[in-house]
Amino acid sequence: MQKVDTEETLKHIYSDEVSERSLWKEIDHVNDLYRQFIEASPFLVLATQGENGIDCSPRGDPPGFVRVASAQCIQIPDRKGNNRLDSMRNILQNPSVGIIFLIPNVGETLRISGQAEILVDAELCESFAINGKPASSVMSVQVEKAYYQCQKALLRSGLWEQASGARGDLPTAGQLAKHFSARNGVDFDAESYDADYADHMKKSIY
Repeated sequence: MQKVDTEETLKHIYSDEVSERSLWKEIDHVNDLYRQFIEASPFLVLATQGENGIDCSPRGDPPGFVRVASAQCIQIPDRKGNNRLDSMRNILQNPSVGIIFLIPNVGETLRISGQAEILVDAELCESFAINGKPASSVMSVQVEKAYYQCQKALLRSGLWEQASGARGDLPTAGQLAKHFSARNGVDFDAESYDADYADHMKKSIY
């Protein structure tokens, strides 16, 4: 199997001519246009890297949950989850992060990279409260690069054209939990778990 291991090989496969516009749209701060994308986004994917490898983690809340504190700083609230803390541990070891923002039914995405720190000031966490529950912590990211991606990937995937909630034959949360429980010698009632899953999510989401 052929492997690419030099930039020269890459240039032979892909054109080395880079569109000027693709260079112009990368900036070192959040301008007013990029702010609009961040404030409209209810979902992002956070990439981090630490001693145990690379982690890519979803984050979501109502649109505008990420705060643009300044042109150089965005703040992301963190809620209680499974307590693995993969991303948090990675940030303590290596503050470099990558973020991609998605907006339903919008083809363009926004990419941010920078240096992150974890803040736990009570007043700051309270300012991100939902249903009376403050954020557990707030990730503050000093923006180094901001870049918007065109629609090609989302158009190719047809992501927003798919029927909402069409799981098809995908395994349920209960079936997944049962599989991994069995691997560790633990019995798990998948049917009961799935029957209560939606209600459990509503009660525990915050």
